[in-house]
Formats: sequence, C-alpha cells, structure tokens
Amino acid sequence: MTIYDKEPNEVIEKAAQELKKVIKAPEWYIFVKTGAGRERPPENKDWWYIRAASILRKIYINGPIGTSKLSKKYGNKKNMGHKPGKFYNGSTKIIRTILQQLEQQQLIKQESKGVHKGRLITPKGKSFLDKIK
Repeated sequence: MTIYDKEPNEVIEKAAQELKKVIKAPEWYIFVKTGAGRERPPENKDWWYIRAASILRKIYINGPIGTSKLSKKYGNKKNMGHKPGKFYNGSTKIIRTILQQLEQQQLIKQESKGVHKGRLITPKGKSFLDKIK
C-alpha cells in the first residue's frame, strides 16, 4: 500500500508524530508567522512537524520540487481591508530549514543535474511514508 492509497490528512498527522522523534524544531518556531500574508503565528504547538510531514509528502508526489514552488504552495491571500486581497508566498526560511532537517535524516536529497532541479525523495523517505498506517 503506497501513499497514493491513503487519506492525505491521516498520512500527514501520522508522519508528523513520527518526525517528532527524528527532527527537532528550532527555538524560534514559536514566534514566527508562516508567511507575510498571515496575521499571527500558528496556534497549534506541533505545526513545525505537521509542515515537515506535509513538505515530505509533497516531495514524494511532486518531486523534484524546489523552495520557490513549495513557498507558492504554502502561500495565502492577505486580507487588505477594503482593497482587494493580494497573494503572498509562504516563508522560505521555514521551508529551507525543514528541507535541511529532512536531508540530514536522509529522507530527501538534492537533485542538481538535468532540467529538473530541486529535492527528491530517497528510498528511505519512501519507505518511511509507505510504512505509515
């Protein structure tokens, strides 16, 4: 059974619980917003691990994928009051830090050859996500 056969929310929640054992969130994650379009930091205390699991799943499905495309996927429309809303990308600092943490655990690797550049999932990362029930 692969990741394509499972419900995305369940996979992300369970992967976040497993990633909590493997990676460590930086001390500044409590204070930051997840993008310029947000008004406040996330209320969920485990948002770092949920975002890491979500990024890992996106790399599995869409890889190779880079920081700028991931930033676009995690962006949102900012409320501008009476003016029309404007789209802002998500925080690339958060995405880069999570990608570096996942690379240290050898769940993803950097692909710099060929036309498509970005991060790819490793066999260890594939088995990590496929084993989640």
